[in-house]
Amino acid sequence: MNLMKSTLTWVATIVLAMAASSTRASTAPPRVQPADEVFYQIFERSFRDSNGDRVGDLEGLTSQLDYLKQLGITSILLTPLQPSPYYHNYFATDFKAIEPAYGSMDDYFAFVRAAHARGLKVYLDEEFQYVAEGHPWWRESIGRPHAKYADYLLWRDPEHRTAEPFLDHATWAGYDGRQIGIAMVDLNQPAVKRYFLDLLLFWADPHDDGSGRDGVDGFRIDHMMDDLDHKGLDKNMFADFWTPLFRALKARRPELRILAEQAGWGYGQEFLTRGHADLVFAFPLRGALVQLDKQAIVKALRATAAATPPGKDQVIMLENHDIDRFMSLVDGDQAKARAGAAIALMLKGEPLIYYGQELGMRGRPLQNAPVSDGIQIPMREAFRWKADLAAPGSATWYQGPQRWWTERYNRSNDGVSLEEEQARPDSLYHWYQKLLALRHARPELREGSQRILCDDASAVLCILREQGARRTLLLVNLGHTDARPSLEPALTGDIPWVDLLGGGAGAAADTVLHPMQVRVLGTR
Repeated sequence: MNLMKSTLTWVATIVLAMAASSTRASTAPPRVQPADEVFYQIFERSFRDSNGDRVGDLEGLTSQLDYLKQLGITSILLTPLQPSPYYHNYFATDFKAIEPAYGSMDDYFAFVRAAHARGLKVYLDEEFQYVAEGHPWWRESIGRPHAKYADYLLWRDPEHRTAEPFLDHATWAGYDGRQIGIAMVDLNQPAVKRYFLDLLLFWADPHDDGSGRDGVDGFRIDHMMDDLDHKGLDKNMFADFWTPLFRALKARRPELRILAEQAGWGYGQEFLTRGHADLVFAFPLRGALVQLDKQAIVKALRATAAATPPGKDQVIMLENHDIDRFMSLVDGDQAKARAGAAIALMLKGEPLIYYGQELGMRGRPLQNAPVSDGIQIPMREAFRWKADLAAPGSATWYQGPQRWWTERYNRSNDGVSLEEEQARPDSLYHWYQKLLALRHARPELREGSQRILCDDASAVLCILREQGARRTLLLVNLGHTDARPSLEPALTGDIPWVDLLGGGAGAAADTVLHPMQVRVLGTR
């Protein structure tokens, strides 16, 4: 392949995509302002089954969009939908297809249309740095260095007998016992760059008219790196791959947002600057939040703010599909679960709720188990729609004699289901619903500034959110004994605070708080 000619073709593709945006329609699906987003991450296989096979699917998801809307969600983040030999659908065998167990392409577009009709945004999770065994780029190129897609992958030998593997392991174990190969894609190749630009343009603008009709509103980029896996093979990716790709996408869809899962799980500053993502995950802050330690939270808040350039943002979370569920980390303590939720949803940034977090679903990786992707199934158990775990709609695809089923966290009639919690006014579900309603009702919680108060050795976390004359004050006692917030006199004197969680009655800001007690005060 003539590399210079191909590179020029890649640049021309970018230029044409950007120029085309000026002549295309600008009507986009209903959307909220960037700072207004509340993400809900769904592990598709485990969310809602519609056909009785116990596998979550697109029709099941579509049937529950009103639930998400009523909870207070604005944006749905899906884990990958493409076919893969792995149950989590990372490491694809076809990038432009839907996993058959989830439904068809028609089911997918029906879901997107239904979400947009309710004002919900849709984000797709994309990971195309690798392919799994069975992908045609790999299958048709083994031992054939002159095959059509031979240059799309990285190889360890000129005869193309051995593809460059993911993290130097020839195969990786699936939960079903299969050993599956994973190969690195050559992201340096102009033809590969064009392929992925066309792919993402398809998901973002499927009608190819710039309208974004039936298109997604953003992408999550899994395992984003500048030098993929530090091998020096796919390197300078920020400048040579991600930046031109993102620019071309936004030339077509200016409002499209890119959420990077920054490799290393640090503060993500270079992913927002050199990588040109719009958002990253606030991983260090999450580490502090789950400790429920005031000093750690304050330190992480300041470092997160310093690492976030103007116009960029951080996604605030307690859970996702790769990490322990928060309710397990606090050993089922409801007061701690409420305190963590209040902090995460009141902070500056854009919150993410992992499916079932609002119910207090539990889950931690299996310990002392053979290495496979099955170790993480406990954090990906079926969403609890009904008290009966076996009720229709329950996506218990992982049933069997293995430990992820026999030692599962969710049990029938354990109190951790939507059916049970909707019936209890004091449930965690209603707590999340109330907090999200506050966030939507008070613009300072979405767009306002943030000040850390009570900056002392006490255990009371005090966060003030402000926008103009509007103020919301979050107070949480993270200690083990009663404590009074040490607030500046201006906040305890003349300001007519009202209790936003207690019906709007007048309230003093310096009242003693019990351990793990949460108060949210606001100006009228």
